[in-house]
Amino acid sequence: MATEIKNVEYGLEKIFEGAQDFLPLLGTDYVELYVGNAKQAAHFYKTAFGFQSYAYKGLETGCKDYASYVLAQDKIRIVLTTPLNSTSPINQHLTKHGDGVKIIALWVEDAKKSFEETVKRGAKPFMEPTVEKDEHGEVVRSGIYTYGETVHMFVERKNYKGTFLPGYQTWKSDYNPTPVGLKFIDHMVGNVGWGEMNQWVKWYEEVMGFVNFLSFDDKQITTEYSALMSKVMSNGNGRIKFPINEPAPGKKKSQIEEYLNFYKGPGCQHIAVATNDIVFTISEMRARGIEFLHVPGEYYDTVKQRVGIIEEDLNKLKELGIMVDRDEEGYLFQIFTKPVEDRPTLFFEIIQRKGAKSFGKGNFQALFESIEAEQARRGTL
Repeated sequence: MATEIKNVEYGLEKIFEGAQDFLPLLGTDYVELYVGNAKQAAHFYKTAFGFQSYAYKGLETGCKDYASYVLAQDKIRIVLTTPLNSTSPINQHLTKHGDGVKIIALWVEDAKKSFEETVKRGAKPFMEPTVEKDEHGEVVRSGIYTYGETVHMFVERKNYKGTFLPGYQTWKSDYNPTPVGLKFIDHMVGNVGWGEMNQWVKWYEEVMGFVNFLSFDDKQITTEYSALMSKVMSNGNGRIKFPINEPAPGKKKSQIEEYLNFYKGPGCQHIAVATNDIVFTISEMRARGIEFLHVPGEYYDTVKQRVGIIEEDLNKLKELGIMVDRDEEGYLFQIFTKPVEDRPTLFFEIIQRKGAKSFGKGNFQALFESIEAEQARRGTL
């Protein structure tokens, strides 16, 4: 029987004693999405999510193969990359998967050592350690494949003073809508195929020295129609968390199956970004056109019994569709966007933690029912 929150029994510190130190990670460096039209996607993320222009690489900088727009908001950096010719491998990736996350870049002290340590433990190489230089210094990057065609890039930038990476120029724009309060990436969730979750849990444990500190089985994440199983992997300092989902048998097709069918394989299902004021953030995002999953009004009838006293106005949370949950450490707020592209694949979670370390188990039922309602509208349930 899977245990929902192992850290309740042992304490996070005790769990993380098992995490190995051969791969110290300092944080998330950037997330790169392959998209069909990066110029237009950048406008969308600026307008709706409050990102700011940061850096650019393309024809004007001497890059003939692709164009990349880098957007920033507080500690978050998103790279939107599009191919410039029909024979590009990026184009092939887009034909198969549609817009989605290709690279989850991790900030490290030593990219060469990170590559060597993971490859010798079984990682498939994506990019050998490469030194990239310009007048601002040098960056060392290396990369390995994780589930599907997704990549973990190791980025060593201690000897670099430039804006983003060598080859990029500062992107100046007269159009920079105000931020919506997004602070950093809390976690990123991967969907894998039938029976593959434990394989990838083992991969993260053995290849990257992560530990599994939260587990949910198909008795905990289920409705009348569908179910999934999930395990949360974390590195030793707890800065990087990667939940891994796989489908479970049900009467109808689960959200994980829908994702796998449209993405044509495993990939990153959603990016969870943190805010310090979720009411402000969601109010802004709704006003800018972002659509969120609908939470049934009756969900809020039991919030006080489940969660207890909270500082925030429950009526305002209900108005915005923000869910609440509590664990032994505190409580949290979370809400999920609808997919941000036409294929029902990648979406975003907005989360605010008020001490809670968990992932909203008390919201799973309402969340699943909301997703199933969207699937039914799409004809994919």
